[in-house]
Amino acid sequence: MAQEIIILILFLAALGFMGWRVWKAFDNRNDGGCAKGCGCAADKAIAAKNH
Repeated sequence: MAQEIIILILFLAALGFMGWRVWKAFDNRNDGGCAKGCGCAADKAIAAKNH
């Protein structure tokens, strides 16, 4: 019984991780110009535009 609970917890964790990765792939709020996805290029573009 305990083994099935552990497997279920691991499965749900993996499912949650995959759902989070899919969400981040289609989330357009933080579209930066760099591949890291941190938004740093967008910050630089805004700073350059304001100066």
